[in-house]
Amino acid sequence: MNTFTIEELKENAHIHFIGIGGISMSGLAHIAISHGYKVTGSDREKTEITDKLEKEGAVIYEGHDGKNISGADLVVHTAAVKADNPEMAEAAKQGIRLIDRAEFLGAIMKHYRHAVGVAGTHGKTTTTSMLAHALIYADTDPTISVGGVLDLISGNIRCGSSDLFVTEACEYTNSFLKFYPTIALITNIEEDHLDFFTGIEMIRDSFRKFAELTRGVGHVVAYGEDENIKIALNGSDLNIITYGMSSDNDYYAQNISYHAGYPTFDVYKSGNMICSVSLKVPGEHNILNTLASIAVCELLGVDTKTAAKGIETFTGTHRRFEKKGMINGAVVIDDYAHHPTEIKATLKAAGAFEHNRIRCVFQPHTYSRTRTLWNEFVEAFDDADELIITHIYAAREVYDGVTDPDKLAAEIAEKRGVNVRYIDNFSEIAEYYKNTAESGDIIITMGAGDVTNIGPMIVG
Repeated sequence: MNTFTIEELKENAHIHFIGIGGISMSGLAHIAISHGYKVTGSDREKTEITDKLEKEGAVIYEGHDGKNISGADLVVHTAAVKADNPEMAEAAKQGIRLIDRAEFLGAIMKHYRHAVGVAGTHGKTTTTSMLAHALIYADTDPTISVGGVLDLISGNIRCGSSDLFVTEACEYTNSFLKFYPTIALITNIEEDHLDFFTGIEMIRDSFRKFAELTRGVGHVVAYGEDENIKIALNGSDLNIITYGMSSDNDYYAQNISYHAGYPTFDVYKSGNMICSVSLKVPGEHNILNTLASIAVCELLGVDTKTAAKGIETFTGTHRRFEKKGMINGAVVIDDYAHHPTEIKATLKAAGAFEHNRIRCVFQPHTYSRTRTLWNEFVEAFDDADELIITHIYAAREVYDGVTDPDKLAAEIAEKRGVNVRYIDNFSEIAEYYKNTAESGDIIITMGAGDVTNIGPMIVG
């Protein structure tokens, strides 16, 4: 079947979203509503996200049933939804146009003169959020789709009226190859999603194809010190702009200092200082995210000093080094880090703050990621003074019979000498911190699953 285009839809068409409660799907549903389409959707249960959509006019069904798609002109589904889903099966039976989330998002992107796709193994949500702050501060009135909750836009989506669209671009199942970026931003390339990719060679090839989507229409903005990015883009004829910490890049940082844990630095381009930035988010990785954002903003015609001022208003998205509260003088932080590189970056950023101990509770995300990156996870927690490993958040997977989090904890203790234990129960973890938290401790709940629930249990 031909690639879907928005032109296929009649005015006031009925679009049904399977899995509408997801962060990305809900954003697309919001865009569809703003464009005058009738929207229905289903998910396993209703949430604050679906409640918000209902207030905007969507009809939400709890649970999946073939009857839910009655009258639909188009059915959009997440990558996690299988062909045996009753709504998928009914759409196929009725011959209703059936596409996945990425194809629908790509069709939307195609209608914007400037479409920025923010890709990379790490940093997509934060960098997209920084861009949102910069572009809104510069009065460009962009449409923004973020993979997290950003207070500036009161959620994960903003529908602007200009010809500028910014979205995260996820590599999983090659979703981002269905996009139409005029600027492809690549923050890094590492092994991940190895339940789909066969290894780093396949991942690099996927990112190269994503970059090639800009051929003849725009630019690639890439972290110039990432070896996998260098390999992926080697020999290409694309318009590539690089950023990094060294002056070998087009954009780079100089005169870096830290104040109360947060970095201040000057941004240089081709030997000339173009702006200064004082961040309200920690870590060297956020210096890099800033450089990427400023490079993109300049391509879009935004003054770099104005972009910097906008970025300085960014205090983080939910679940990205998010302060949840205090207990006994200890600060409780929640972070989405679920890949070894992200874990290292988060713990390093925490170390820049004055502290007594860095105490981390980590929930591995999916059996496949834990299994395939096992050795990297073992080495990821060296900067933690204390570590608790809890049960694996399975997400779309089932237990594989071999990947056990208690064994991960034991190996970290044996090989790295980290003070680590395995505790399965969240209430027990929360009580432990309540009883042992001391002034100067930084307690970090870390992972992409429901470990985020522990923070409120500690401080509540």
